[in-house]
Amino acid sequence: MGILDRFRLDAKRLFITGGSRGLGREMGLAIADAGADVILAGRDQPSLEATAEEIRQLGRQAWTYQADVGKPTSCEDLCKQVLEDHDDIDILINNVGGRRENIATESMPLETWQQLVDLNLTSTFICTKMIGGAMIKRGLGGRVINISSINSMVAGRQIHGRHYETSKAAIVQFTRATAADWAPHKITVNAICPGGFMTEPNVRWSQEHPDVIEAFKANIPSGDFGQPEDLGPLAVYLASDASRYMTGAALVIDGGYTLW
Repeated sequence: MGILDRFRLDAKRLFITGGSRGLGREMGLAIADAGADVILAGRDQPSLEATAEEIRQLGRQAWTYQADVGKPTSCEDLCKQVLEDHDDIDILINNVGGRRENIATESMPLETWQQLVDLNLTSTFICTKMIGGAMIKRGLGGRVINISSINSMVAGRQIHGRHYETSKAAIVQFTRATAADWAPHKITVNAICPGGFMTEPNVRWSQEHPDVIEAFKANIPSGDFGQPEDLGPLAVYLASDASRYMTGAALVIDGGYTLW
């Protein structure tokens, strides 16, 4: 077996939340390119279908599920349906999330806080519990990849909405604890902590708050934002046999932003 063969994902099946756009889309496409079939979940059906078609053009199977995983009951219903339709999921990527609100802590309504914590953290718990739990029962191992953020380690500058820092930090510790629990089942659990990537939300932020985006860019040692496709190779690594001995890690990919 050559070294690149360890990155192959032939005959594997991925389930990814928020898989139709941005980082989720690129990770789904990269993992499909490495050989896996892909189950996509998201809120926007046209975007889901567009990404699914791109995956099919790579010669892989793709299925779409329209759901709002930021709502706990909707997330549970989605996982139940996916598990009824697919009993052979090997890879889970908990990707859905976002800041969404720029509200100072002293002004944030409790209801808004809870909704956004559910979006970023509770959805990760539910999918890990249900989809990852099915991996345990299946007994063939698996891969869980949680998308955190560099804001799990450093606060965002010139921006509010600290539900984001809080929930993304909790995801890192949830990753570590679950990795310890599930290592005997041959299931690895790792987190990716992206920095500034030019996804649709950040493109919108750059239009609405250009000063925030420019200040962020000025503090990236590599000099620019990442592109969504930069995340694909890392996702393939964590999904593949190449990362067999890595679990409980939180991998930073930020152009050096957190170095200073």
